[in-house]
Amino acid sequence: MSVSSMVKSGSIYTEQNKLVLRKPQVKDAAKIHALINACKPLDLNSVYSYLLLSQHFADTCVVAEESGEILAFLSGYRLPSDPEVFFVWQVAVSSRIRGCGVGKRLLCEVLQRTVCQGTHFIETTITLSNTASWHLFRSIARDLNAHCEESVYFSKELFGQENHEVEYLLRIGPFNINMEDSK
Repeated sequence: MSVSSMVKSGSIYTEQNKLVLRKPQVKDAAKIHALINACKPLDLNSVYSYLLLSQHFADTCVVAEESGEILAFLSGYRLPSDPEVFFVWQVAVSSRIRGCGVGKRLLCEVLQRTVCQGTHFIETTITLSNTASWHLFRSIARDLNAHCEESVYFSKELFGQENHEVEYLLRIGPFNINMEDSK
């Protein structure tokens, strides 16, 4: 299955024509921070980190906006040591539009960009309590007809005094992005 057809396999936000998917801008950082703060159990990073993501990694991040309101955000990057891997850092979707395929649309948007040509794997880390992310990424693996494996990536001990759950690495692939899907 191609990346563009992947998004067609699930339900889609019925008001999708109102959603504008675009690269984040630095002026979006505070709104992104507020969105992620409302999307438990996601880890909330500083506004500064979202400023950096919007400035330095805009090509591999995406926001979904409706009437000036940011309703969803995906951050990620190509691994410097392995450019075949796209690492998804965070996917946040407003409770107002959750369960409608928006997270999948965000990932498809990024994977179809020129900057992601040559990507054959998706990696992300997920805590056990983040059931929405497990569902999203397993669904993506199924839609791409790609292998999906999981392993412990960051143990609790690595977080020191912070009471943080184990982060599991989920690796999906290999898959191919059809050239006609690229933007």
